[in-house]
Amino acid sequence: MRPDSTSRVTPRSAAVPPRTTRRSRKTTEGVIACIPANSATRWVHGPGSRHPPGTITGRRPAVSRGVSRRKAGGDRCEGRTTEAHQEVRRPEAQRFSRPRCETRTRLRIVSQALVFSGEAVCAAVDPLAAYAAVRAAFEAYAAGEWTMQPKVYLTNYPAGDFRAMPALGGGHALLKWVTSFPGNPSKGLPTVSGVVLLSDAATGELVAVLDAAAVTALRTAAAGVLAVDVLGPFGAPCAVVGCGVNGAETVRLLRALGREVAVHDANPARAEAVAAAHGAVAVSLTEALAQPAVVTVTPGASVLFADGSLRPGQHVSLMGADGPGKAEIAVGELGRARLYCDDWEQASHGGELHAGVAAGIVGRENVTELGAVLLGRAAGRTAPEEITLFDSTGLAIQDLAIARAARERAPELDLPVLEL
Repeated sequence: MRPDSTSRVTPRSAAVPPRTTRRSRKTTEGVIACIPANSATRWVHGPGSRHPPGTITGRRPAVSRGVSRRKAGGDRCEGRTTEAHQEVRRPEAQRFSRPRCETRTRLRIVSQALVFSGEAVCAAVDPLAAYAAVRAAFEAYAAGEWTMQPKVYLTNYPAGDFRAMPALGGGHALLKWVTSFPGNPSKGLPTVSGVVLLSDAATGELVAVLDAAAVTALRTAAAGVLAVDVLGPFGAPCAVVGCGVNGAETVRLLRALGREVAVHDANPARAEAVAAAHGAVAVSLTEALAQPAVVTVTPGASVLFADGSLRPGQHVSLMGADGPGKAEIAVGELGRARLYCDDWEQASHGGELHAGVAAGIVGRENVTELGAVLLGRAAGRTAPEEITLFDSTGLAIQDLAIARAARERAPELDLPVLEL
């Protein structure tokens, strides 16, 4: 028995001495007793008793049955009885009920998790901090120091999908449960919603709960811009196509890095608002797609780059097509570019590259993971006229990087605590 637990036995009324019924060999399983092994009385009301529960069996003097061979090992109540078990008598009104072992255990709080709203996540992790954290995560994953499993999709076509994403690294484990419902903005709801759970890898304790939409926006922007920096023309102007939450965060990061930015959105008013908020310029789709570096952050419902539209020396970070059936570029264009991705296992099954794999024009030997370039194990851009494409499907290690960065800033914030 645990030190913080107490147990007591409540047998029948003192006014009526209890009687021991005979027990067949089949009654052992049904014994409901919590009496020290050396007790002189014993009550049996199990399946094998001749007196079913609720009948009166206390009219004759109790008979001592001693200690059975099965009980010879000592006191037992599911292996947890102690000297605290004492014979007490029930009130007269309760004498017909069966004896029972009552154990009360005090529950203790096992986890105190910090709760980060979307605003708290953004307050804790600025764009440049997110950029640095995601870059380090790519490197740790490529080096084998961090691990993750490919995301699991639960599709509710055509409305949207649910995703589960686990990762382990840096002394923490993470599980992200997130949804993507492209039609939600028309209903006044966010496209992305969900929760990120961060646990201590050494103890398993939950230490933080974070808004998934904010975490997703920060890491999506960081991954797309990181690919622009590593694979694109050095210091070139950049366009962002798609001015939702993730697109706006991408613009914010590019501006923080000092890049000139043009923006486009299917909703012109939204593009103008994002441009005004971050010192960018709103342009047409044609102008945006002609920029030396482009980050596409759309739902992936329609192709942006048609066959033959990529320009020499151009880099494109394809961030929107992160699941089966989505595409921001024509399959034929994949054969014209040098291909990169965040993770081959995910990209080959659910990103832009999936269509190329299915068409037989893309294989593992044609694609380089961004982490390998960051570690110097593979080459990035090798010529000014080279076209580079980065296929991003979104990795749990990126979410882990943002969650850890947010938790590090927790002492500076006034955060609510979830007690479990």
